[in-house]
Amino acid sequence: MIVERAYAHVYDPDPDAWPWTVPCVRQFLAEGLRFRAPVTFLVGENGSGKSTLVEALAEGFGLDSYGGSADWKYATSRGKSVLGERVRFDAAPRGRRMIGSRAARKGFFLRAETALDALERESLDPDSRSHGEGFLAAFREKFVVPGLYVLDEPEAALSFSSCLELLGHIDQLAASGGQVVCATHSPLLTALPGADIVQVGAGGMERVRWADLELVDHWRRYLADPQAYLRHIVD
Repeated sequence: MIVERAYAHVYDPDPDAWPWTVPCVRQFLAEGLRFRAPVTFLVGENGSGKSTLVEALAEGFGLDSYGGSADWKYATSRGKSVLGERVRFDAAPRGRRMIGSRAARKGFFLRAETALDALERESLDPDSRSHGEGFLAAFREKFVVPGLYVLDEPEAALSFSSCLELLGHIDQLAASGGQVVCATHSPLLTALPGADIVQVGAGGMERVRWADLELVDHWRRYLADPQAYLRHIVD
């Protein structure tokens, strides 16, 4: 583990202003987020706030919100988000030096919409690869040393078999002392044994077993009977 808990203090946040209107952000301000395992998945519908949270965690750790490794500061002139600039961490013993020293900091922020540009900065030559191969190249070449690795929907460009490879990389990274926080819609990734799963929604954040996730339930029912869903959508 690199960090044990993330939190933020905001004096008198406007309850009608974004992101304080997002239930999971309000809960994060009130309680913080404690990490119970080397791999944490944040799962929820579009707009639930999971990407807002992972971006803020990356920014709080000193990773570029545009995406990339801890060696880059910064790829864009965009400042930190209003939440990200307030995020702080309680470090685990192996993470204390990383929190206190940029030179010692290791990690990577991978976000789907800026991944190709970030990979080009990292000299991974994305133009010679498919989008999915570029993602996997980052894992093979950059996700190899203990650090904090923050991922925002990495499955977006990956096939089923590539997702399985990604899962193996995440497991190996955790076994070597790294820590992963990943926002995802993937029932495949969230099935990683030993991972902590936090479901994000209208009620804020709650820890859920993989078998009880809403996305797992929907996929099971859809695959068992697609017409039960499609009859409401397709004429």
